[in-house]
Amino acid sequence: MADDADRFTAMYDACRGRVWAYVVTRAGRQIADEVVSETFTIAWRRWEDVPPDPLPWLLGVARNVLRDTVRAEVRRASLAAELQDWAARSGQQGTGDIAEDVADRSALLAALAALADEDREVLVLAAWQGLTPAQAARVVGCSAAAMRVRLHRARRRLTRAVGTTTVTSPSPALTGRFVREEASG
Repeated sequence: MADDADRFTAMYDACRGRVWAYVVTRAGRQIADEVVSETFTIAWRRWEDVPPDPLPWLLGVARNVLRDTVRAEVRRASLAAELQDWAARSGQQGTGDIAEDVADRSALLAALAALADEDREVLVLAAWQGLTPAQAARVVGCSAAAMRVRLHRARRRLTRAVGTTTVTSPSPALTGRFVREEASG
C-alpha cells in the first residue's frame, strides 16, 4: 500500500499541473480545482486501471468529470429557472388582489428553488409524485429508513427556507404536500 501511495504521489506531482491546465482551457479557473480533485480521486480508486503513461488517461477522466459537472450545472440551472418561472406565474394569475394562497404558493416555490438538488428531489418524489418513502428510496437507491431521514431533513430545510422567503407562514393546505407530520412519512 505504501508503494502505491508513493507511485500515486509521484504521478500526481508529475501530472497535476497539466491536468489543471487542460481543465482551465476548457472551463476556466472557477471549477478547475474541483474537477482536478475529482479526477485524481477517480485515479486513486481505479489505480489498477491507470496505465504506465497516465497523462492521456487522466485527461480523459478529467474530460468526463468536466462533462458531468457541466451537465449537472445545466440541470440545476434549468430546474431553478423552471421553479422561478412557476413562482412568477403563480403571482401573476387572476385579477385584482393577489390571494393569500397564491402568495404562499409563490413563497413555497421560491423556497423550494433555493434548496439543494437532493432536498428538492426527495420532496418532489414524495409530494408531487406521491411516492411512499419506500418507493422513493428505490428511485434514489437508498433504504426506506434513509429516505425517511432525508425527507425529515429536507422538510425541515424547506420550512426554514419558507420562513426566510416570506413574512407570513404558508397555509397548511399548501405546504401539507411538502411538510407533513413525520408520523405520515
